[in-house]
Amino acid sequence: MADAYIVDAVRTAGGRRGGKLAGVHPVDLGAAVLDSIADRNDFDPAAIEDVIMGCVMQGGEQAGDVGRNIVLASRLPNSIPSVSIDRQCGSSQQSMMFAAQGVMSGTQDIVLAAGIESMTRVPMGSTSMLFKKEGMGTYKSPRLEEAYPGIMFSQFMGAEMLVKKYGFTREDLDQFALESHQKAIAATQSGAFANEIVGIEVDTPEGKIVHNSDEGIRFDATFESLSGVKLLQEGGSITAANASQICDGASAVLIVSEKALKEHGLTPRARIVNLTVTAGDPVIMLEEPLFATDRAFQRSGMKISDIDLYEVNEAFAPVPLAWLKHIGGDRSKINVHGGAIALGHPLGASGTKLMATLLNALEARGGRYGLQTMCEGGGQANVTIIERV
Repeated sequence: MADAYIVDAVRTAGGRRGGKLAGVHPVDLGAAVLDSIADRNDFDPAAIEDVIMGCVMQGGEQAGDVGRNIVLASRLPNSIPSVSIDRQCGSSQQSMMFAAQGVMSGTQDIVLAAGIESMTRVPMGSTSMLFKKEGMGTYKSPRLEEAYPGIMFSQFMGAEMLVKKYGFTREDLDQFALESHQKAIAATQSGAFANEIVGIEVDTPEGKIVHNSDEGIRFDATFESLSGVKLLQEGGSITAANASQICDGASAVLIVSEKALKEHGLTPRARIVNLTVTAGDPVIMLEEPLFATDRAFQRSGMKISDIDLYEVNEAFAPVPLAWLKHIGGDRSKINVHGGAIALGHPLGASGTKLMATLLNALEARGGRYGLQTMCEGGGQANVTIIERV
């Protein structure tokens, strides 16, 4: 089977709900990262054979095959097709997988994997709630109700279940959250994000500015300030401070074949080593990255000691903590530039966003192998392993 290579990966800086990116239509936000990929790489963008766009809330401004609309709004030729996919929080990580599979199969040579989510303009859950409000039903069919009686699938409840199952305390979660902010602060101040962030021009009361710094980082965060945030459920451990932040953002990864590298004079930054997707318990749901990683190691013949850096999405602090405990990972190697607790989790854009950060961190530290995994609604998980070249 042919190899698939990552040539480039970019993201916008995260925007807080109602923050600096709130005034930008998600189609235009997505177009900006596609334009950036074309601008940063010296090849004819007409050679791109597909754009695979991850997006979770595909309604309103993100409806109507948002990926195709993003291509049309960008400077890419309108001859490039696009498809929009939803694997919940892993949507754009799945975009990368589909792109890589197209290249590995030999059916495509240049594919752009991307993601978009404006959680300000198309709020989380709105695509379900608006239909329900209009009397048009919900996802819970009679047969699904029979299989899972009385259960409304909840990532929040799954997070609380993880806390109890793996024996974490509120203090454990808040300490991990503090570390996320501290690492994100250090990365921002050192310029570690400079090569991955696409600046977005936005209007502010003071005039136009370029948004190029993640807006959710709490530069004044302390353990005391985080531990003072109220619980979301009495008797629980999850708070808004130890869970991912609602975020607006877009991201993209350029994936090509060896043939395309030679024909277009492109320089690879990483080779894709393993692609794994699994599913399990939809109730606890957030636990699946643990078992997906087991499966990825089985398929690749690798082990955790082979991996130099890991990106484990911080949907809730117990997810990466449970992953570390299960896998036997080194805490100093996880989310080294901070994660979604500090930087935000723009749902459908998070997969390719994390890859941009992982790739740049590997390069900065001289690492060889990186692993990325994502918990997803419905008890699913994606794992991607890359080798820096």
